Amino acid sequence: MIGLISATAAGAVARDRLATAWPGRVRVYEGPVREAVERAFAECDQLVCFLATGATVRLLAPLLADKASDPGVVCVDEGGRFAVSLLGGHGGGANALAAEVAEVLGCAPVVTTATDAVGVPGLDTLGLPVEGAVAAVSRAVLDGSPVALRADGVWPLPALPPNVTPAAEGPAATLHLTDRLLELGPAEAVLRPKSLVVGVGASKGAPVDEVLGLITDTLASAGLSTLSVAELATVDAKSDEPGIVEAASRLGVPLTTYSAEELSRIEVPNPSDAPLDAVGTPSVAEAAALVGGGELLVPKRKSSPEGRAAMATCAVVRRAPRGRLAVVGLGPGARDLLTPRAKDELRRASVLVGLDQYVDQIRDLLRPGTTVLESGLGAEEERARTAVAQAREGHAVALIGSGDAGVYAMASPALAEAADDIEVVGVPGVTAALAAAAILGAPLGHDHVSISLSDLHTPWEVIERRVRAAAEADIVVTFYNPRSRGRDWQLPKALGILAEHRDPHTPVGVVRNASRPDESSRLTTLGVLDPATVDMMTVVTVGNTATREIAGRMVTPRGYRWQTATAGEAE
Repeated sequence: MIGLISATAAGAVARDRLATAWPGRVRVYEGPVREAVERAFAECDQLVCFLATGATVRLLAPLLADKASDPGVVCVDEGGRFAVSLLGGHGGGANALAAEVAEVLGCAPVVTTATDAVGVPGLDTLGLPVEGAVAAVSRAVLDGSPVALRADGVWPLPALPPNVTPAAEGPAATLHLTDRLLELGPAEAVLRPKSLVVGVGASKGAPVDEVLGLITDTLASAGLSTLSVAELATVDAKSDEPGIVEAASRLGVPLTTYSAEELSRIEVPNPSDAPLDAVGTPSVAEAAALVGGGELLVPKRKSSPEGRAAMATCAVVRRAPRGRLAVVGLGPGARDLLTPRAKDELRRASVLVGLDQYVDQIRDLLRPGTTVLESGLGAEEERARTAVAQAREGHAVALIGSGDAGVYAMASPALAEAADDIEVVGVPGVTAALAAAAILGAPLGHDHVSISLSDLHTPWEVIERRVRAAAEADIVVTFYNPRSRGRDWQLPKALGILAEHRDPHTPVGVVRNASRPDESSRLTTLGVLDPATVDMMTVVTVGNTATREIAGRMVTPRGYRWQTATAGEAE
């Protein structure tokens, strides 16, 4: 929850704009400002104070406890010019909140954390728990001093600066990436990958202290960090066992459950008749931990309460690092049509794979140290294989394409190569068809289809059947890849097929380089369009029998009743 506090009428106006924009996310605190800040600080994850920074600092100072637990605070000035990330920029999420506030209020976000100022990811923004001398290591990273990266495996982290490397000589600081417990020096920090799965079994009514104590003791004796626990796992029959549920809650991890049938198929070193009789599987703790594969670090271990029998068991498995592939649609070319999610994924990647001309569009958005693997036209399958291979090595990879990556772009070849050994994330983008439609008016107001006229990947016989089906079904058609120097007959052929079922006066929209500086568009008709004026940078949209030109715009009604009602007017 985000607490909103204001002291003046102008502040209240801006406050109410946020409250309207973010229903369910915010809580407005009324009354004396000091009391409102104190209540919000205790009750909310983040605060937006419409106050002077000096006043806000004085109000917050007595309340500050710990960097890890204090809420993030953003301060907005009386004139609504700036949203200042004042407290908890990283841990409290104030930097991101300042950007969100600025977007709603139309002001400038102000972020002063050193790493953000120079585009370097803070250690506490990498998505993993971090311990040790975080400030000292961050300072070395910022100063460009050699920082040794000591990692047990390759994890999908954002790009790190070039001075952070396994080969650093005479390092000023050391950054570890491990689930192992370490003795850290004054210039050492450790990132905790979520690599451990703890399988848990428990008798009915097992106390949470016994379950949690067994888990923490087991990890400690094995030299492993509780911060690297990704999940607890158990059998379905124990999904609501209070001791297990509460242990997962206190560790801050999800509880994953499996059926007894699933667990009974897992080979384990220590099967037992007791769980077989109780829940239908010879193993709970070991089997549940091993369902997703991995290395069994700690076989089944029982709790040891004084004066009674054990009520809990656990086992620990380490799963191998799993790379991440984000398939990102860049939109039709204009920067303002690149989605915020796409920008976030580009910043999150340590490896970028893409067509050279698309890489040039977004190169300035990449973090320093990002590995860029670019190639020219005609190498789509090779780029897809490269991206998947990089993800399989454990990296965070962004594979980029224009428009939406799933529409005549890179998602299809990439997913054809990818298996379930990597995480795959799709990031939608504004397609060429949608960008062109917005320029033309509303040509896609009813059912529509996109068809590529390129026969490089699809036989023309198949393309022709699809065009004919769309023509017979009276569906609006958007043609991609309509005409090139080597393919000059396909578009006339496709238009001829549509003309068999549609009037020559059917509106046709032609848009070239939609959303780019040299964008051009025109509205013509099926009988007049000259295919020779179309090239590969053009999108051609052919209306259906209901499509009309209205005030110079191409409009397809949402239903055919509108066509009947306005047919006389159009004539």
